[in-house]
Amino acid sequence: MPTNLEIVSPEKLLLSRPVDMAVIPASEGDMGVLEGHAPMIVMLRGGTIDLYEGDRVIDRLFVDGGFAEVTPERCTVLANHAIPLAEVNKADAERRLAEAEAAYEEADKSDVAVEDAALDAVQSARAMVEAAG
Repeated sequence: MPTNLEIVSPEKLLLSRPVDMAVIPASEGDMGVLEGHAPMIVMLRGGTIDLYEGDRVIDRLFVDGGFAEVTPERCTVLANHAIPLAEVNKADAERRLAEAEAAYEEADKSDVAVEDAALDAVQSARAMVEAAG
């Protein structure tokens, strides 16, 4: 029996569909989610979510970070942006990386929260460039 995957942004439900497995970019590393998974909440880093039917990837989406709530029946991803991988543009991703790196250089490094947020933006943009490549 498949697990239900939902991807939600602050504005709306972006995707809701049953999948055999979802591989999400958890902050500690890629994590496969199958039906019956132990409940947990994990932070996400920028990266791709792979949706599986059987043993093949049927869809890929880029997320810029966020959280995922996993239950035995469902995986709910809360992300500011989720983009089908086919729509990720390399030039836009490289521009985003340049902007994030510039913002990191300007960030107040004495404020840990500000520095961490700026570094997260750089890492997400790098992941987007890699996904576009």
